[in-house]
Amino acid sequence: MSLPHLKHPQRWLLAGMLGFSAMACVPAMAGLGPVRLLVSAAQADDELGADVGRQLQQAQSALASHQAGKALEFVNAADAVANKNDYESYVINQMRAAAASQAGNVPVALKAYEALIKNSRTAPAARQQMLMAQASLAYSTRDYATAANAASRYLKEAGPSQQMQTLLLQCHYLQQDWKGTIEAGQAILTADQKAGQVPAENQLQMLATAYDQLHDSAGKVSVYVKLVKYHARPQYWQMLIHDLTADQSLTPRMVFNLQRLRLATGLLTNPAEFQDMAERAVQMNLPQLALNLLDEGYARHLLGTGTNAAAQAHFRAFVAQRAAEARTNLPTAVEKAKTSPDAGPSLTTGYNLVLNGQVDQGLALMQQGMEKHPHQPELARLTLGMAMMDGGRRAEALQLLNSMDGNGTANNLAQLWAVQLASHQVH
Repeated sequence: MSLPHLKHPQRWLLAGMLGFSAMACVPAMAGLGPVRLLVSAAQADDELGADVGRQLQQAQSALASHQAGKALEFVNAADAVANKNDYESYVINQMRAAAASQAGNVPVALKAYEALIKNSRTAPAARQQMLMAQASLAYSTRDYATAANAASRYLKEAGPSQQMQTLLLQCHYLQQDWKGTIEAGQAILTADQKAGQVPAENQLQMLATAYDQLHDSAGKVSVYVKLVKYHARPQYWQMLIHDLTADQSLTPRMVFNLQRLRLATGLLTNPAEFQDMAERAVQMNLPQLALNLLDEGYARHLLGTGTNAAAQAHFRAFVAQRAAEARTNLPTAVEKAKTSPDAGPSLTTGYNLVLNGQVDQGLALMQQGMEKHPHQPELARLTLGMAMMDGGRRAEALQLLNSMDGNGTANNLAQLWAVQLASHQVH
């Protein structure tokens, strides 16, 4: 028995999915809309037997009348027919998926979709749409494991999809599968970066939580850097600065840069920390920078008052003397730096030139130092960016710091300084 109007059962599947569309648009899939499935047409020699065809015709009529429960009864009656061929079984599963979806019978719909997905008759494009529908259905009933599996299969077959990547991330997160959350979240970040899109705040929050649960402080900090960069809120700054300050692995130069960042964000207010920051600058052979920072402390009335005022004045005098000596010795230091095979002298002396008003000469010498392959290239780039900032070359500094978007503390600090520069809040 040949039934031409049943030769394209994808229409039934579409009808069923249209009835299901409200449930398909779960929060994670907002904007997805009705799933339109394009199932391959029947082959020329495929026919439905009289008994199967009769039941499916009645199921089709029931679906058209939005009587999904009755449609499922007719589908089950068709499935009960003995000696069905492969085509009949295939069409029955299509009708069952449509009717069960419209009826909200998720377990039956999921089972029917799985059978269709595995069937060689289903075209690749249709299989991808079925996987999307399967993931959405499972998510709507909080079957996150099944939803995650379908979403993963979809992404492997179809490639990046914002909806499926978001659903997959949420499935892992809601199952407290922190490693899976990180893997899905990093895939989203990669896709966002490639597309030039701003990462969603809630997705970054989930990723930060996953790193925190796994006690991965470096990963957590890297995510908070992005939260500060793209969704700047005071609590993100505070959390980030807290975590960085507690990091015992930071080198002295990293600690100094962090102290400067805390100063720029108004979080460094302790006079003792001001003196410690200045001492670090002196130890780095940047006494003029130490003097500038101390003078800022005096301007903010954080230094020069109270019982420690005399000791603070004595320390400032010492730093001022060191700065004067360094200024006097600059010509000799420049000549030594130019002939040194090491990057350090060029970077330090160049920075001192910048701090003493010779910005062009200083930045040029630092660029020469960068070409000498510094031992810590990212830290050297960060230092060059800070020299540009201190020399008033804010646009150049912002461009350089923004380009440091890799992993690691130096890159994290660079991104934070870029945020500060862009917001015109650097002091």
